[in-house]
Amino acid sequence: MKMLINGKWIDTEKKIEVANPYDNAVIDYVPRAEQSHVDMAIDSASHYDFSLSSWNRYEILHNFSELLKEKKDEFSNLISLESGKSLKESSIEVERASQTFLISGEEAKRLNGEVLNCDAVRGMPNRHALVLREPVGIVLAITPFNYPLNLVAHKVGPAIASNNPIILKPSSLTPLTALKMAELLINLGIPKRMLHVLTGNSSEIGDYLVANPSFKKISFTGSVPVGKSICQKAGMKRVSMELGSNDPLIVLNDADIKKAVNCATVGAFGNNGQRCTSIKRIIIENSVADQFIEAFINRTKGLKVGDQMVLTTDIGPLITEKAAKEVENQVESALNNGAVCLLGGKREGTLFWPTILDHVTSDNPIVIEEVFGPIAPIIRVEDFEEAITVANSTNYGLQAGIFTNRLDKAMEAAKRLQVGGVIINDGPGFRAEHLPFGGLKDSGLGREGVKYAINEMTQLKTVVL
Repeated sequence: MKMLINGKWIDTEKKIEVANPYDNAVIDYVPRAEQSHVDMAIDSASHYDFSLSSWNRYEILHNFSELLKEKKDEFSNLISLESGKSLKESSIEVERASQTFLISGEEAKRLNGEVLNCDAVRGMPNRHALVLREPVGIVLAITPFNYPLNLVAHKVGPAIASNNPIILKPSSLTPLTALKMAELLINLGIPKRMLHVLTGNSSEIGDYLVANPSFKKISFTGSVPVGKSICQKAGMKRVSMELGSNDPLIVLNDADIKKAVNCATVGAFGNNGQRCTSIKRIIIENSVADQFIEAFINRTKGLKVGDQMVLTTDIGPLITEKAAKEVENQVESALNNGAVCLLGGKREGTLFWPTILDHVTSDNPIVIEEVFGPIAPIIRVEDFEEAITVANSTNYGLQAGIFTNRLDKAMEAAKRLQVGGVIINDGPGFRAEHLPFGGLKDSGLGREGVKYAINEMTQLKTVVL
């Protein structure tokens, strides 16, 4: 496939290989962009005339949402092929992306300002202020491999809704889904200067992109070190950072254990454990830990590991063998620091079997660092107070889940947990496309969720009559 600049499909002599993580078979090749291609995209975006009406933007986004439904199988297959995600989960991702684009279209018609009466201040009669919301300018979106459609949708949809030109740099590991998305948007009539997709290595064009003063907004999803580097190099730009996490699931002794186990299985091992909101720490009161663990092991044993393109597969390959080896090293380090492996711990190439670790302490590296794999470390605590203390003893703060049947404990946890979102009687992986989403501490800056992303992609102008 080729990359998109100014409505044209551009190729290069140098290529990037896109491979199936399961068997490393080549799926396709994409162009390896250079700085000159960045300049071409910026030049085109700089001449976008902002003439697309709210209705036109709604229509394009609504129609694309419907088109995703029609092409659900095609996109699901492509997502699974390049990311290693199971077909079942890829199908869910397409459904979610369709919702993201639909909500973006609806929000395009709601870009309202407000009218303020100046006579609220003494000596200011006969004046009215119009507070208008305008596009901020060229948006740079940098997206990761693990959700190659819906995380792209959460940047492209709000940018189009708010009438901003956008230059998208998808992960070089999973660029095909983004390119297919762009192809369909072009066919639906999106202006050629509005959307550009650059495929390339971040090591070659990343710094050149983020430091360019033409960008007015950077929206990045990825690792903490890269996010901090972008913030240092970006200069006077708006930035949104969706970064790492080690999200906890807290299980209190009055919890519905069956529901908690079901949640833990999906939350720790879904998407092969490769998502920022995966359950990366299970913090459980010791009095119910053995009961929980027995059921958790039995449920996990039923998961099928293998080729992600087989419909019955639950857990496919990690994105690269390097990534799988890193998870293997993290598990080995955890065991060396006192953890006990109750299940899994096995790796074959890019496949890593779902792994349950018990007797993990809060200072074990596996719960301090972010692990991007199907690993479920269990931390036993004596009571609610210790659970909250352990949950907060981290540099991250994206989301947290808590299982309890006591409303007072649930609301106290919601108040005291140092995270951007608290999910009661469900896992930290819960996300609805219209809700604000983002973290505290090293987990990020700003908020996504369609309306909230639009707010960060627009600027206010005051007009006084």
